[in-house]
Amino acid sequence: MPINDRAIVIVKKSVVLLFSGQGAQEVGMGKSLVNDFPEAKNIFKSADEQLGVNLSEVMFKGPVEELTKTSMCQPALYLHGLASWKILQAQCPDLEPVAAAGLSLGEFTAYSAAGAFTFENGLNVVARRGEFMEQACNETQGSMAAIIGGDEKSVCALAKEFDVDVANFNAPGQIVISGEVSKIKSALEKVKDFGCRMGKELVVAGAYHSKLMQSAQEKLSEKLRDFSISDPEFPVISNVEAKSMSGSDEIINSLERQVTGSVRWAQSMELLLAEGHDLFLEFSPKPVLAGLMNRIRKGTQVITVGDTESLEEAVKILS
Repeated sequence: MPINDRAIVIVKKSVVLLFSGQGAQEVGMGKSLVNDFPEAKNIFKSADEQLGVNLSEVMFKGPVEELTKTSMCQPALYLHGLASWKILQAQCPDLEPVAAAGLSLGEFTAYSAAGAFTFENGLNVVARRGEFMEQACNETQGSMAAIIGGDEKSVCALAKEFDVDVANFNAPGQIVISGEVSKIKSALEKVKDFGCRMGKELVVAGAYHSKLMQSAQEKLSEKLRDFSISDPEFPVISNVEAKSMSGSDEIINSLERQVTGSVRWAQSMELLLAEGHDLFLEFSPKPVLAGLMNRIRKGTQVITVGDTESLEEAVKILS
């Protein structure tokens, strides 16, 4: 057979997709992608029209106070994450996602990337989720704090003692508590009594992933009643269960509980690592999840894609 007639076999490269949550946003996010890729420009334009607000303008120019608002930040990160993935996917058609995960809001982005629902339907739900959580923040006096140098058992004991919740198990030695401002401050005064090295109050609008978000969870639950969701094309790891979910009811239930439940990020990454996955792609304006992975298992390859420059670098590495 002449060489030119031989079938070309494309070897697929297995990757795990990671999508960021609140805290990863920054003014300017997505601007270079829109300037350099027509597909990104179309996605951003479509999002603005669907939401009836100039989301892209806030993403590109700020001010930072506006972008940081929960109602603005959540759809912004969802839009940025999916646009980044779609562009990279077009540039590297040999990529084969074998799993995905997203931190808090990022879990919705992960499900959309896995084909569980359309970009448009997901954007609508994410925008409402952000509004519901912002309302809950405004109606309560909540705060969060990072506890450094304590194990899970110690931080859980601290949280129980001061009637606050454990919001995020981010990485070994980095766990976040959430609850009423006065109770968080009291807990911070006693962190060393519970075997933790230090605690630091975070600059946040409220007590995410705590009982103070109950009203937001109830509103989201009602919103999701008529939400159409299919089984994802590849496993998506649930924040609250640290394992993949299956079936519409199970997935929706986990997304509802996530609003007040703990984000088990470290356990989720440990599950994926135990399954033998060793190449992760993070879609985020900055490498937050890559930093956490470095604490979970140092040396794991995480490629962060957030703008044109990082996307082009990723293409070189993945080609």
